Amino acid sequence: MQSLDQQVIDRALQWHLQGECVWLCTVLHSWGSAPRAPGALLVANQQGQFCGSLSGGCIEEDFLARLQQGTFNAASQIVRYGEGGLATSTRLPCGGVLDVLIERLLPDAASLNHLRRLQQALAGGDRLRKQIVIGQSAQLETESDRVPRALCYDHDSVSLSVGSVPTLLLAGYSAVAGECLRLALMLGMQVIVCEHRDAFWQQLQEHHLPQPHLRCISQHPARYLELHGASDQTAVICATHDPRVDDLALLEAVNTPAFYLGAMGSASNSQQRLARLRRIGELDESALQRIHAPIGLPIGSKTPTEIALAIMADIVRVKNGR
Repeated sequence: MQSLDQQVIDRALQWHLQGECVWLCTVLHSWGSAPRAPGALLVANQQGQFCGSLSGGCIEEDFLARLQQGTFNAASQIVRYGEGGLATSTRLPCGGVLDVLIERLLPDAASLNHLRRLQQALAGGDRLRKQIVIGQSAQLETESDRVPRALCYDHDSVSLSVGSVPTLLLAGYSAVAGECLRLALMLGMQVIVCEHRDAFWQQLQEHHLPQPHLRCISQHPARYLELHGASDQTAVICATHDPRVDDLALLEAVNTPAFYLGAMGSASNSQQRLARLRRIGELDESALQRIHAPIGLPIGSKTPTEIALAIMADIVRVKNGR
C-alpha cells in the first residue's frame, strides 16, 4: 500500500500521460478544526475526477465545481477556504480555515519531469524543496539540509519540502514492538522489523501477516544498520530489554541521521544503559543526548499497548517539531 501522497502523484502522472491538464493542490496551513494538516495533497482533472483530500470532504465539491468553471487557470495561486476566504455554501467545522496552494500542470515535458521528480522523492529518493513564485510554475531543488526546513509562504511565494513518509525501524521484536508496529502502520508510516532470534522471529511471523509498508528482516538490527544505515526520516526503536540487541543497535544507530532514537526501560535501567554506551562505545554526550531513554511520553503506561502509544506519540511529537 502506498501513502496517500504517492497515490495522488501517481494519479496525476496517469492523467498527464493521457494528455490531460491536472491541478495539484497542497494544504499550506490550517486553523481551528480544519481536518487536514499542512502538506496534504489532492489532484484533480478537468472532468472533476480527483484523488486525495483537502478537508476530509468539506470543500472538495466546491473546489471541483470552481475548477470546471475555469476558476483556477493560473500556473499557481493560493486560495483560502473558511472565514475570510472564498464564499461557499459549505463551511468547515467549528470555523476552521484552510489556505491551499493550487498548481495547474499542463500536459507538457516540464510538468512530466516535475511529477516524476515528486514521485521519486515520495518513494524514498532525495528530498526536494519546492519553490514557487505565485503565478508561476514551481521549481524543484534537492534539499541538502539534514532536517527538513519548515513550510513557509506569503502572498507572493511558497517554499515547502517534499519527501517520503517516515519509517519506523524496530530493532528486535517484543510485545511492545508489535503494538508500535500496528500504531505506526495506522499513522501511515513504513515499518521495518529486524529480528535475528529464532523464537521472536517466529512470533513476528505468526502475529503479523505480510502486508504493504511492512518489511520483516531476519537479521540482527545492528548488522542491518551497519549495512544500510537509516535516513533522516527514520525513527529507530529498541524495545527488547536485551542489551545484546538494544545496545548494539543503538551503537550503530547513533552513526545515522535518524530523527529519533529510543530505548525502552526504567529510569535506572536507562541510566545504566547510557553508562554502558559511554564506556563500551566511547560515545560522547552529544551522541548520548540523541537517545530517548526512558522512551515515550510520561503518561503512566502499563500495558504493551499503552507503552506503544506513549512511544509513538513521542515520535510524532519530535517529527512535528514539538
